[in-house]
Amino acid sequence: MKLWPGNPYPLGATFDGSGTNFSIYSNIAEKVELCLFNSESGRETRIELPEVTGYCWHGYLPEVEPCQRYGFRVHGPWEPENGHRCNPAKLLLDPYAKAIDGQVLWDEAVFGYNFKEGPESRNDIDSAPFVPRSVVHQPQFDWKDDKLLKRPWHETIIYETHVRGFTIRHPEIPEELRGTYAGLAHPAAIDYLKKLGITAVELMPVHQFIHDKHLIDKGLRNYWGYNSIGFFAPHNEYASNKRPGSIVAEFKHMVKTLHQADIEVILDVVYNHTGEGNHLGPTLSFKGIDNAYYYRTMEDDPRYYMDFTGTGNSLHMRNPHVLQLLMDSLRYWVLEMHIDGFRFDLASTLARELHDVDKLSAFFDLIQQDPVISQVKLIAEPWDVGEGGYQVGNFPAVWSEWNGKYRDCARDFWAGREQTLGEFAYRLTGSSDLYADDSRLPFSSINFITAHDGFTLNDLVSYDQKHNEANGEENKDGSDHEGSWNCGVEGPTDDPEVLKLRTRQKRNFLATLILSQGVPMLLGGDEIGRTQQGNNNAYCQDNEISWYDWDNIDQELFAFTQRLIGYYHQHPVFRRRRWFQGRAIHGAEITDIAWFTHTGEQMAEENWGQDFAKSLGVYLNGKTIPNPNPKGDPVTDDSFYLIFNAHFEELIFTLPPKKWGKSWVKELDTDVGWVNDKKTLRAGNELPVVARSLVVLRHVS
Repeated sequence: MKLWPGNPYPLGATFDGSGTNFSIYSNIAEKVELCLFNSESGRETRIELPEVTGYCWHGYLPEVEPCQRYGFRVHGPWEPENGHRCNPAKLLLDPYAKAIDGQVLWDEAVFGYNFKEGPESRNDIDSAPFVPRSVVHQPQFDWKDDKLLKRPWHETIIYETHVRGFTIRHPEIPEELRGTYAGLAHPAAIDYLKKLGITAVELMPVHQFIHDKHLIDKGLRNYWGYNSIGFFAPHNEYASNKRPGSIVAEFKHMVKTLHQADIEVILDVVYNHTGEGNHLGPTLSFKGIDNAYYYRTMEDDPRYYMDFTGTGNSLHMRNPHVLQLLMDSLRYWVLEMHIDGFRFDLASTLARELHDVDKLSAFFDLIQQDPVISQVKLIAEPWDVGEGGYQVGNFPAVWSEWNGKYRDCARDFWAGREQTLGEFAYRLTGSSDLYADDSRLPFSSINFITAHDGFTLNDLVSYDQKHNEANGEENKDGSDHEGSWNCGVEGPTDDPEVLKLRTRQKRNFLATLILSQGVPMLLGGDEIGRTQQGNNNAYCQDNEISWYDWDNIDQELFAFTQRLIGYYHQHPVFRRRRWFQGRAIHGAEITDIAWFTHTGEQMAEENWGQDFAKSLGVYLNGKTIPNPNPKGDPVTDDSFYLIFNAHFEELIFTLPPKKWGKSWVKELDTDVGWVNDKKTLRAGNELPVVARSLVVLRHVS
């Protein structure tokens, strides 16, 4: 087979219409072999890459076309005591592979060491029969006029969902498309998302990932997918067309179809670690290419890994080619796959240059100056499991954050816990205490009540204890701090009073979420009452525990949520771009926001911590909304009065004096839902508000 020197860049396998250039980076390699596999016989052909430029090993093969399966074998030192784990017996995935074929088969050959002899020994059994292959992909795709939607942050509602879980049981999606990218692009899926009113789907990991050996041994699977092994390749199990050359095109078609429906696509990405685990984990890619370069090893003993993620390893974010890998990956997903944004899993790990979290680390500097990545939606999960890893409010200005403090505070408030009212006011208005000091805006806060990691909304109000027995860890996994929501009855019940209270609490959470300033993120399925049967850590449950049950949806809850989201879109006062000022602006006679006790008096400083501080009235002035166009007039909307009663008993609320509004109508009452018989209420009227409920009044004169 004819082999030319080729080029060191771009890295990976690049088909140019005539042949394919291969390039892989390794600082420690002594020789690199390109391994090509026959599509019919599986026979392996090894070709030594002829050139090395700046530690990039490269070569060009004119005969190689898309769909060619390949891998690498890296010859170099096996010195675990120095952090080096090269072993040419191990077939390695290309870190830049755009498509991957096959799954890991958990044979001892997959590991770099012999089980009986321990992790210092070298295992020379060929791993090729047991590991996936990289695939040369076809870059051509007819996008037509598709482009990034670039919807403003303040008009965004995020729907966190799972490609497989959302579609696998949907009765209107053809069976052969269920659980796939094509299934999510099916009209039945698109119509549902449009009908609900969300503007962006945040897809749980779709980078190629592996199913951990300990899960497979227990008959389980890595359902969530937070175990990446390929940062450029769409996960192949989600493709309806299993031909390797078709996976990328199917993913692109999904994005294109969602864009045609005016729905953005945000990817949950896991760049903080890989599926190779710790020193006892498999050798699949980076570990065998240049272990000490790609991973953070312990300085005093490089046999072992620094682990800020709880998964065994952390990528070495101080090294230039690691940073280049991540930036090239992000750019690829934007430019070639048309992704609108990213949510970064355990993003604090990415900020660790030495040990402490540094928000001015090299990774964030690169993001800031990159003309492509800096212009898409960037969301941080602002914590990791290392010391000092909880960094809510501390990420750079171009970033939004999953606001864990919003989640915790909203839950505490509706549980009726004391001394949460002052913080609740901050969370309701965009968390200015976290974001305003460094010129960030309300949409820096991604507000959520529930997410994939934890109880669903239905289970949050139905279970006092987690029920993770199906995970095979004796119910010791998952959070122990999500309880006290079951209203006196654990799990499913037919008690009408308990069911009514649970329904009210679900409405309370949904209404609080959608009507708060900031960007609301809805956990997919919460709008139809999806349950995980009390499992708050369903990461390994690729079954009915996690999948959407489309045959048993809560139609009333869906209708409530749908109308609530429509209300959000209709009224810009709930999605302001700028902070409330607490004063009269834009020529208004009264302030843009005001706070009231249940007696109708404006809140004084001492009121925030008193015993009755489980209730609140909030006036939102619809005449003081900044225009997105700085040269335009202010946007105008109706004004609203929101009433929150988190007490365990009914309260009588007195409406504010006339200066705040003479007449009001009740639009929403979470005790009954949306109100159609809108009786006019006057300033100073008394309004009974049942225990644990939220009321929305709209100003009419």
